[in-house]
Amino acid sequence: MPPKLTFHANGKVLLSGEYLVMDGALALGLPLNLGQRMSVSEGSGSEIIWESIRPDGETWFTGKFDLFGFDPIKTSDKALAQTLKEIFEAAVRLNSDFLSKWRKYRVSTQLDFEPEWGLGSSSTLISCIAEWADVDSFDLMEHTFGGSGYDIACAKAKGPIFYQLDDEGYTYEYADFAPAFGDQLYLVYTGKKQNSRDQISYYRDQEVSSRQVDEISQITRSLCNVDDLKCFNELLNEHEQIIASILNQTPVKEKHFKDFWGAVKSLGAWGGDFVLVTSNRSSEETRAYFNQKGFEVFFRYEEIAISQSTVSQANP
Repeated sequence: MPPKLTFHANGKVLLSGEYLVMDGALALGLPLNLGQRMSVSEGSGSEIIWESIRPDGETWFTGKFDLFGFDPIKTSDKALAQTLKEIFEAAVRLNSDFLSKWRKYRVSTQLDFEPEWGLGSSSTLISCIAEWADVDSFDLMEHTFGGSGYDIACAKAKGPIFYQLDDEGYTYEYADFAPAFGDQLYLVYTGKKQNSRDQISYYRDQEVSSRQVDEISQITRSLCNVDDLKCFNELLNEHEQIIASILNQTPVKEKHFKDFWGAVKSLGAWGGDFVLVTSNRSSEETRAYFNQKGFEVFFRYEEIAISQSTVSQANP
């Protein structure tokens, strides 16, 4: 019997450059030590048996797929099964040898975070399937979910990255983001997963100037160079105001956390998912503030982010 194959990909957050990364702004992506693992075993048969598991061990999706056309034979979620079918089809278009042998494939995935948190359930899945299919993960993402691709870069990154799109495609390199005040940074889940496709579509309807793209790029660089929390907060607030003016929306702190003593910045699509929080008070007091408002999912930056001690190029 062939050995079981195993794959792993990192989750992610986008610290700076949300939305404008699509127009060439330099973005700062943070890979997380919360990710997704996937195992694949083969046996006799002609089908794909799929199981997806939450962090607590609970199964949240099952599917059985015909190997010929990848049609779902039986599933707990028709919409998600259709998404997997489309991923299989795209992977086969990129590599005709993938799933070309009559086998029974048993696939099990396990997330380290809840799928609704927006930390990369889709990008980590694409990264794992691309590795299994021996195809380029950026190509597979482009043929399925789309997006800027920064999350795919984070999936295998060993530390923070600068990510940028241009006329030639994408480039990324490791970023020297290692704030001395890392123990004063936190990630808080706001309780609502955003639909990235809908948010990108809305953004595309807005007017964006090259000046705004340049300003966000400069903020991204500056975030890696500041050595005190006050300056860092000023950069985060400036970033929020630029995005707010483009989207015609109110920054998350003004909307929900006016009485909070630190900075609060949206991470990724506005209106949901995680926010970055800075605080010069104790972790206990900071956590209590958000818990009292009903936000229970609270991480210290240093416990969730993947850091690196040296800076090296990551361009493929």
